[in-house]
Amino acid sequence: MITDYLKNIRISILLVLIALLLVLDILFGGPNGLHLGVEFIGGTQIPVQLQSSVNPSTMSSLLTILQERLSTFGLKQITVEGIGSSEVYVTIPSVSGTEINSTISVIESQGVFQGVVNGNEALNGSGLLSGSIGAQQPVISAGNVSWAVSFFITQQAAVKFSKAVFGQANQPLYMFLDRPSNSIVLFNASLFKTASAIGVNQTAELQALQRSANFGNQTIPIEIYNPDLSNIASVQAFFEANKGRYRSVITTRDLPSSLESNISSLNYSIDYVTPQNMTPTFAPVLTSSSQSVVVNAWPAIGLLSSPILSPGITNGTVGQSYQISGFAPTTLSKSAQLAYATNQSTQIASVLSGGALPVHVIVGTPTTIPPTLGSHFELISAIALLAAILAVSLTVAIRYKKAFLVVPILFTTFAELFIILSIIGLIGTIDLAAVAGMIAVVGTGVDAQIIITDEVLHTGAEHTLKLKLSNAFFIIWADAGLLVVAMLPLLFSTTLITIIGFAESTILGVLFGAFVTRPAYGAIIGSHYSKQEQK
Repeated sequence: MITDYLKNIRISILLVLIALLLVLDILFGGPNGLHLGVEFIGGTQIPVQLQSSVNPSTMSSLLTILQERLSTFGLKQITVEGIGSSEVYVTIPSVSGTEINSTISVIESQGVFQGVVNGNEALNGSGLLSGSIGAQQPVISAGNVSWAVSFFITQQAAVKFSKAVFGQANQPLYMFLDRPSNSIVLFNASLFKTASAIGVNQTAELQALQRSANFGNQTIPIEIYNPDLSNIASVQAFFEANKGRYRSVITTRDLPSSLESNISSLNYSIDYVTPQNMTPTFAPVLTSSSQSVVVNAWPAIGLLSSPILSPGITNGTVGQSYQISGFAPTTLSKSAQLAYATNQSTQIASVLSGGALPVHVIVGTPTTIPPTLGSHFELISAIALLAAILAVSLTVAIRYKKAFLVVPILFTTFAELFIILSIIGLIGTIDLAAVAGMIAVVGTGVDAQIIITDEVLHTGAEHTLKLKLSNAFFIIWADAGLLVVAMLPLLFSTTLITIIGFAESTILGVLFGAFVTRPAYGAIIGSHYSKQEQK
């Protein structure tokens, strides 16, 4: 009776696991049921041009950094391929326009992190422990939505930091990501926030802007033009005087055409940013004797946040735990603020985790890859999997001439495939490499089935069923361990990206086969033939 089989703990575990994964597939499997790769559903290809040609070693480093960044950013399937010595193609599954833009931002970021105090560097990206970088969940407090990225630094970096901030109590620590160099900020005066917001005047805000841009001989000049162009002559004179000293101008697209033409004629390149990124946010700083204002964040120059140094960490104390934080724009709806905060922290964490790019990159126009062969790939993959299952089942059935064996073999093999498909489809992406791994698992599964069946049917009567199965699984587990060890180098490879899916599905298949589906198979035939012998 079927109920007799269901009483076996090994068979019950398999059935419960199948039911659980089925529920998860329905709830979180996405519109396609599972997350499918570019080969099946199409995708987006993003061309990346390097600013200069690089040698193979630098190209390998660049590909590794981009792969790590995009993986940390949460993309399910990424292909990062170097083309020649000056071009890279990044291919991702079909995603929304917002996600494509966010991906481009992650790629474009140079990834240079710096912490500046009073115009001096106190911290840089080389001191960050990449494994400790993590984006925190957005927090809603007093109507604001905050984001944060926490990280640890090395002991050497902590010592450098303690020396740089010594005696700088109540001063801001300006945290930059990709702070521009050899650039001038051209600022529209109308973007200043009203002085009443924090109780100081525009002059104090301008002084705060200039302090945030100070950094030794790499200080970023700030030029402000009035919307009515009443001071255009002095602005043009400034650019004329600094021609050749700075190479680019950071400004917004509402720049008056006359001023834009003048700047371009002086051979400056113009980097346009959105008004939102050009608009700084200010915060008051209270001390025992006075009140001042600091720039809390200014995306146009890569300023992420400016935490105030408390006296407790400016007395020579060495610490290794830090945090970058900020707030979502209050002009957005609450749901949009949450989405902004999540994206901001995730993006910064992914860039910091990957590290700085060894060369500047220029991202081209994304191209949609239609899944013209997707249905064909799905059909061929399904046929290959079905053929492998039938071949294994028939091989075992013909060898032992036992028709009963076909049903448990088909059941456990299909169950094993379902488990692999569900887990990879939920936490990763099912691509052609993953399907190839599944076919390989089905093919190697015949070994385990033959071992179990031989032990149960052919081992002498002096052995108990428990001993027979123990002997079989000793061999199966040893083989599984060896195969997992053989696959691990492929799983953690940063150069053989396209076959990681093969390693993932192979390892999952071997582990679940050895500890779940094969024990269930052994329990089924063991129970069946022990009853036959009793008759």
